[in-house]
Amino acid sequence: MDITNNQVSPVIMDPAPVNNSRFGGVLSSLLPYPKQGTSSSSSKYITIPRRKPGKLDDVRSNGWLDAMKASSPTCKKLAADNSDIALEDIDSAHLSWMLKYPSALRSFEHIVNFANGKRIAIFLDYDGTLSPIVDDPDSAFMSTEMRSAVKNVAKYFPTAIISGRSRDKVYDLVGLNELYYAGSHGMDIMGPIHKSGSEDCLNYVKSTDQQRKMVNLFQPAREFLPAIDKVFRALVESTKGIRGANVENHKFCTSVHYRNVEEKDWPIVAHRVRDVLKDYPGLQLTHGRKVLEVRPLIEWNKGEAVEFLLESLGLSSRNDVLAIHIGDDNSDEDAFRVLRTGNIGFGILVSSFPKETRAVYSLKDPAEVLPSIRSDHLVMEFLKSLVSWKEMQRHRATYQSPPYPVNSS
Repeated sequence: MDITNNQVSPVIMDPAPVNNSRFGGVLSSLLPYPKQGTSSSSSKYITIPRRKPGKLDDVRSNGWLDAMKASSPTCKKLAADNSDIALEDIDSAHLSWMLKYPSALRSFEHIVNFANGKRIAIFLDYDGTLSPIVDDPDSAFMSTEMRSAVKNVAKYFPTAIISGRSRDKVYDLVGLNELYYAGSHGMDIMGPIHKSGSEDCLNYVKSTDQQRKMVNLFQPAREFLPAIDKVFRALVESTKGIRGANVENHKFCTSVHYRNVEEKDWPIVAHRVRDVLKDYPGLQLTHGRKVLEVRPLIEWNKGEAVEFLLESLGLSSRNDVLAIHIGDDNSDEDAFRVLRTGNIGFGILVSSFPKETRAVYSLKDPAEVLPSIRSDHLVMEFLKSLVSWKEMQRHRATYQSPPYPVNSS
């Protein structure tokens, strides 16, 4: 959410359904979005436009607090807030939400029937998607089984992880060379070179990966690095007296976590962040799950990163491509929006509670009001199902007659 536009609520509403989708009638009830012209020109990746800076002094602090509270609801809190409502009514509301955003696991046969014959690309968030949400961000480890599932998916489909964390950090956490990585909400991409021309080399830098192999990094916000570093150091200093506050430097953005801060101290967090940020008109504030994130004011996010990677992989402007983005946070809505409006795929929202989204599917067991199954386990089951489906397809394609002679008598 960009508070410089005076938007208080971090919830992104679902657009009204319309028809005439490129996807045809196969998923007309689940992919209700139209084809809206051609895909964006590749020149957008050469010159990254700035957004107009807002006047942070005009933003009321209670608006920040409203957004902070709304950005991270939990099932327990929802149940407490609705303690006067019968449990079956809460369950009924969740089931109604599931009708609008069906389970990707329960709809798996429908998904693969539509995906048959298409080139699939997979995009994944990290925290809350491949790993559980935990109090300490440094302890958000993915399981060995999840790592295996992601590695197997990458054998069959181009796969990228697009995270709010720094690219180096998420690379260390995942530890797979078979993937493409985009850190800082897509502002630091390690992937194939974009094919649009030589002009976009201005945003490329050469680097080496963990194996000392030369890699290409696309970094459209490089000019903001000095400002981000100054803000990080200022925020560390200004929040060091707030118990539970944690500031992380993700290279192209800075995060202030308040998950472990008592709610009565949230106003202090909001005021301290605002006091620092008001001196940097080239930066903006966004809200995540119990985190305030400071980012450059440029037209770049996870949605732009998905488009960039698809084009770099030679998968844009094609009618046989299906992109799938799986994520759980507000920042993933940018990717869901791009896939929906561009008719190039669909999003899967990982959520333990009902909320409006631009995703098409969800991953949450509709039979539960309170989460007893970890969401990352459901993501893992979906990825495993994709691999099993692809392997079955390959087996059928290469099936041959048995090697032994058949008795015709």
